[in-house]
Order: sequence, then C-alpha cells, then structure tokens
Amino acid sequence: MNLKLKIYIFFLSFFTSYTLLGQEKGIDFKEGKLNDSIAFNKIDSLYLNQNYTEALDKALLLLKKSKSQKTHLLSSKINNLIGNIYFENHSYLKAIEFYTTSNDLVKKHKQLYISERKKNLNFSNSSNHDLEITNLQKIGSAYHVLKESDSINSEIYKDSAMLYYEKAINGAFKTQKAKIIKAKINNNLSTIYLRDSLYDKAEFYINESIKLYESMNNKVGKAGALGNLANIYLEKKELEKSKDTYFKALKLINGVDDISSTKTKSSLYFNLAWTLYLLKDYTAYDYQEKSYNIKDDLRDKEIRRMIEEIYAQQEVNLEKEKTALVEEQRKLEEAQEAKTSMLFGALSFLVLIVSGVIIYNYKLRQKNLSLKLSESKLIQQQNLEKVRSEAQVKILNATIDGKETERKLIAEILHDNVSALLSSANMHLTATKKQFNGDMPQEIEKTQAIISEASQKVRDLSHNLVSSILLKFGLEYAIKDVVKKYSNSQLKLEVSAKNINRYNQEFEIKIFNVIQELINNILKHSKAKHAQIDLKEERNQLTVLVKDDGVGFSTSSSSFSDGIGLNQVEARIHMMDGKLTIKSEVNVGTSIHIMVPILKKEKNLSKLTSVS
Repeated sequence: MNLKLKIYIFFLSFFTSYTLLGQEKGIDFKEGKLNDSIAFNKIDSLYLNQNYTEALDKALLLLKKSKSQKTHLLSSKINNLIGNIYFENHSYLKAIEFYTTSNDLVKKHKQLYISERKKNLNFSNSSNHDLEITNLQKIGSAYHVLKESDSINSEIYKDSAMLYYEKAINGAFKTQKAKIIKAKINNNLSTIYLRDSLYDKAEFYINESIKLYESMNNKVGKAGALGNLANIYLEKKELEKSKDTYFKALKLINGVDDISSTKTKSSLYFNLAWTLYLLKDYTAYDYQEKSYNIKDDLRDKEIRRMIEEIYAQQEVNLEKEKTALVEEQRKLEEAQEAKTSMLFGALSFLVLIVSGVIIYNYKLRQKNLSLKLSESKLIQQQNLEKVRSEAQVKILNATIDGKETERKLIAEILHDNVSALLSSANMHLTATKKQFNGDMPQEIEKTQAIISEASQKVRDLSHNLVSSILLKFGLEYAIKDVVKKYSNSQLKLEVSAKNINRYNQEFEIKIFNVIQELINNILKHSKAKHAQIDLKEERNQLTVLVKDDGVGFSTSSSSFSDGIGLNQVEARIHMMDGKLTIKSEVNVGTSIHIMVPILKKEKNLSKLTSVS
C-alpha cells in the first residue's frame, strides 16, 4: 500500500465524522435502498478506475450507515469491496479481516432470508449468491500471497490458504461464476502441492479444474489448466507427456484470437520450448521465438491502441471545431441577410431616388462580408493546423512513452544480470555476517532469505536485456564492466583481452551472454576466491578461457546436464559452429575453453540484423 493511503487510513479511523464527511464527499445518504445501491455502484466504479483513496473513504462512510440500518447484504458487499481495495494495495491481513466480516454478514442475510420465507412474507433475497465463495477465494488468495512473501510464517499461511480453498470448492455453490472460481481455486491448490513436490495431489486438483472448465465449454481456461498439468509432468521429468499436453492445450485454442487466449498461447509456447530443449529438440527455439513474437505483438497492439485513442479524440475535437466554425459562419450570413432585408424594406420607397446609393452600399456590404468570410476561413485553417500539430505532438509522446514502457517490461524479465547481482549481494551479506563478533542482527538473515527467494524467481527468466556498454563500446569493455561489478573481498575477478576488436553486433551479444552465464555460475556455485577470464583473437578465431579455483564438479554426474546454465552455453556455442571444452575436478576448480569463428562487423549498417 502506498504511504499516502496508509496515512489516510490511520487518520480516518480516529477522526472521521459520519455526517460531515458524508456531506463533503458527496454521498447521497437519503433513506431507501435505491440510494444506497446507487452510492455503492459509484464507489465500485471508483475502485475499478483504481481511485483507491476516494473509494475507501466513501466505502467506509457507507459502511457506517449500513451498520446503523442493519442491512446485512449491503454491509457484506461493502466489506468485500474494502477488502478488494486493501488487497490491491498489498495489505493482505487487513483485506482478510474485511473479507471475513463480509462472509459473516452473508451468512446472517441467508439465515434471515430463510426465516422470512417460513413466514410467507414477501422478503426479497437479492443477495449475490456468489459473494460467499468469492470471499472464501479471496481469503485463500491473500494467505497464498502471504505464504510466498513471508518465509518465516510460510507454513502457517499455506495451511490457512488451503483451508479456505477447500471450504470454497466443497461448498454447495452451483452458479456459473462459482464454477469458474472453483476451477481457479483447484488450479491454485495444484500449484501449492506442486511447490511441495506432491505430484499426485497436484495432478488431482488440476484435473478437477480441467473438468470444470470443460463443463462450461471454456476453452481458454481449459487450455491454461492443461498448461499447468504439463508443468507438473515437466517437474516429474515426464517430458514426452509434458510435450503432448502442451500441444493439446495449444490445439484447443487454435483459432481463438482474444487477448486472454493470446496471453495463454505465449506462456504455452514458452514452456513448450523449454520442454523441447530438454528433449534435445532444437525446434524449441522456434516455439520460444513464437512466444516472444506474441508478447511483442501484444505490446505493439497496446501502443497502437493508445495512439488510436489519442487520434480519435483529436478527430472528435476537429469535428467539433469544424461544426462550431460552420455554425458561426451560418449565423453571420443569416444576420447579414436579415440586416440587408430590413434596410432594403425601410428604404424601398426611396429606391428610384437613391438607387445608385443603395446599390453602392449593397456592393460594399457584400465585399465586407466576403472579407469577413475569408478572415473566418483563415482563422479556421489556423485552428485546424494548431489542433493537427498538437495531435502530432501527443502521438509522438505516446509513441515514446510506449517505447519506454516496453523497455521497462523487457527489463523486468532480466535473468542473468539481476540473478548475478542478487548472488553478489548475498555474498556481500555473508561477508558482512563474518564481521559481527556477537549476535548478528535478525534483519540480515531476513534480507538473505528475501534475496534467495527473489533469486529463485528471477532464475526462471531467460530472455536477457542487452548491455548498453556492449552496444556502444563492444565486447571487451562490456566484460570488463561486468567483472568490475561482481568483484569483491570474497571473490577477485580478473579479465585479460588481446587483439579484441568490434565484431558483428549479434555475434558480440551471443558471446557476451555466454561469458555472463559462466560468471553467474562462478558466483552461484563455485565458492571460488579467484577467477580469470581471457579473451583473444587469433587467426579469425575468438578464444575465450574462463577458469576459477572453486569447488569444481564432476562432469560425469547427472546434475552436470541439468538446468539452463551450461546446457544453454553449449547450445549457443554449437549454433555458432564453435567448440566448447569443460575441465573440472572436485575441490580443484573449473576451466572452460571456448573457440568460435569470428563474425566481422558489416560496413553497411542497413544490413545489420536487429536485436530482439
């Protein structure tokens, strides 16, 4: 939750005045359910438009009124809405408090409804039957998020999340929305069991989700659930079943082109690419490229939508300007004609005497009218040019903003750089811990736990952002920059470069990524005190030697072939027609030798391949 909203909520809880604030915020607190319903809908609209502060303010005021009138249904809806506001602002424990209150009020309303029906009274049960299961899902989701963010109380939050999830899926909720919620909850339960490596239970719940989506003929939801089932097979190393399930999910939404299905396809293609890669099927890169193309296309569509909205608004403004100018011109002409007619009528009996004067005056007025019309047209043209110029500026700004947003989105999926920085930070903390003679601050342990969790999440991302130093100054300076960043008192990194020039841009990027991956492995696994990186150009060949004095590893073990690290390096070197040699011994160190043919920089810049 942002600081402004936190401060606001604190003061509101102690100093709000029901009557005064109700008047100031413009909520209609007249008697009657209709006014309350209208007020609630306005608050809900504020929430949907992400105006959280104003929505919370008005929701708390309306909640006070509903409590005084004992309108359980309205109070339950307001509590649910307040819970949503806290949830969106990451105040999950506060959200759980309001969701729980909302659920208690829903139950009271149901009991009252049953009691009134027994009396044969005309009591309307206008409550949303889905509100109870929605609250249970939201409470479970809040505990689920807390489980992921709080490693100390992770098990407690996990048990609480599973308890509420089970209540929701075992409840007698039969509506279409309830089925969708149950499908999502089964999906979440499957994820929890998958994280605990309880694959049978994970499969059971994801299959329940698939059945629910199938009963609703929800192809996109079913495809997403099938993708999660394939993820379970992938974790179990059942690669063929995983591959077949990904293909089955993609086939299900083939030809469906809405936003939800497009995002689902992107995730399915990406995970399928990884599965094929593990199967040594190098068509994996084709599916990975499809995933990236879909993501790029979604970003392009969003930018085009923004530009089209701005342009459409400008078109509307232009049309309004044109209409106003035409109307002004019409009124001017009508006024002039009326004036001329009146003068002509008043002086009609003198036509024979002063006809010459009248004709002269008429022509003069016509000339003046023409001048005014010309002036009006000139002003109109100037206004149109001004509006058009402003539209172009706004479109340009929107394009630039779109590009900046795109860079930000790409930066968020950094793998190697962020992972290495986190590992380096962890190492610095380890070094710091050794400097404490007495008790070590608890915050250091918590910080290390947070860094470890963040590193695990970042590790799954494999599409790297290209170094700006690499693009501007070349491979040698980019590697030196990386070495400078990651060297510390625990690990001394050194680099040596001989005869290194500027090469083809794509070639430099590939070599940089390979070396960076090897440095990451040193930081994460080697426990080395010294590492050396040698670069040398010789006989149109680029030679790279990366060695360390760390713990080493056995090249014959099964763990050697796991993960995205060395396998990815091997695949890259293979695609570049190069050679990779790895020598390592336990407790001795590791030496990795790479030799690849150099791809020179082309002189014609127009022939350079763009970097994705």
